[in-house]
Amino acid sequence: MTDDRWRSPLGSRYASREMQVLWGESHRIGLWRRLWLALAEQERELGLDIPIEAVVEMRAHLDDADLVQAAEYERRFRHDVMAHVHQFGDQAPAARRVIHLGATSAFVTDNADLIVMRDGLRLILGRLVTLLQALEAFAAKHAALPCLAYTHFQAAQLTTVGKRATLWMQDFALDVEELLHRIRTLRFRGCKGTTGTQASFLELFGGDHAKVRDLDRRVSASFGFAAPFAVTGQTYPRKVDSTILDVLSGIAQSAAKMATDLRLLQHEGELLEPFESEQIGSSAMAYKRNPMRAERICALARFVVSLQQNGAQTASTQWLERTLDDSANRRLTLPEAFLATDALLILAVNIAQGLEVRPGVVAAHVAAQMPFMATERWLMLGTKAGGDRQELHEVVRQQSMIVSAAVAEGAPNDLLERLAAAPEFAKVPADALRGELDPTRYTGRSAAQVAEFSAEFLAPLLVEARTEMTVAETGEIRV
Repeated sequence: MTDDRWRSPLGSRYASREMQVLWGESHRIGLWRRLWLALAEQERELGLDIPIEAVVEMRAHLDDADLVQAAEYERRFRHDVMAHVHQFGDQAPAARRVIHLGATSAFVTDNADLIVMRDGLRLILGRLVTLLQALEAFAAKHAALPCLAYTHFQAAQLTTVGKRATLWMQDFALDVEELLHRIRTLRFRGCKGTTGTQASFLELFGGDHAKVRDLDRRVSASFGFAAPFAVTGQTYPRKVDSTILDVLSGIAQSAAKMATDLRLLQHEGELLEPFESEQIGSSAMAYKRNPMRAERICALARFVVSLQQNGAQTASTQWLERTLDDSANRRLTLPEAFLATDALLILAVNIAQGLEVRPGVVAAHVAAQMPFMATERWLMLGTKAGGDRQELHEVVRQQSMIVSAAVAEGAPNDLLERLAAAPEFAKVPADALRGELDPTRYTGRSAAQVAEFSAEFLAPLLVEARTEMTVAETGEIRV
């Protein structure tokens, strides 16, 4: 039968299968079972009476949870964790009496969330590395191609196409630095008991504080965490969720900045996002080539940024050792923030790998504005030829205003010809004036900055990032 229920477009259209599986129910319950196994194994090694048969049976049923049966248990118990404790016990009867021994629900729910978020951050880090590599190749290829720079979206002095790309790259590189910090400093909730006092474990180990502390460290290490939190209430600090949402929001901000720039430049005809051979830009206007990918990045980024405040509000309103008003909220906010960030990075990589530059259009825009940009040098030429700098300046100002108004109406820029004919510039040969119109003389250190950025900043960062990232598949683009 067709399922006619609403489905989130993050799952049906935008996010990768990898990220969806990571946040999926089967993966989560598999992590719960691995947590229960690790707890039992370490409790056994530290001297508790847990038969080896229990450990063997648990290990044999890590990935075959019966979700239908678990749902039946949950309908009876109205408790999701206990439903899975019972269902796991059905499959591993030798372990039934020791599953979840000494633990509270947050042992599996919180620790599993931390594992999923860490692995999600690594997947996102992999996408950022791929994006930066694509942008690096683009920047290197166009490092010396002069183009108009814009301030206030008004023509300013020149930059290069490659140098502009380094501005996007630096934003994403800062995100990589923050991601690395969050991944490396993320702690495990570990084995803290009902209100974080570890009283249940202290009881199990007969008052042996050293063994309780050792259990906490051992279980954390078995999942690849350097250390557990030093203290917790029933849950790990929800401030952690807030800081992770900060990172995802930062990535979204970087992506939206790049995508917005590309939308503006596509309007100018200078840079265009990929457009497939049979892609349709408009159902009515068949000639159109819309920046749909960049627009979707902006839309998704706006959603991710909006979730940032949600995490901060949740962290700030937790009561004492725990309150449950975070639960339903986190089930929505955390997965969707990760899925949306994954989706916008898939689009960003696709754009960066297929970004089209139209050098002729870029050059035409530069040529239309070059006479205005050359005016300072023309003033210096006129002064060196014996002219009065202030008189020359007034001539340039008056003629520039006239030409600027004419250019706005579509006329060619004839400022050079006007100045060459002015008596105040009579001692300056027209060829000398024309010699100041070479765009490459106005891009400063742009090309050098591209090379320096890549070699001195980006390359070492990417080497570091590769030690923590998960390689991600390309992901399908649905525009």
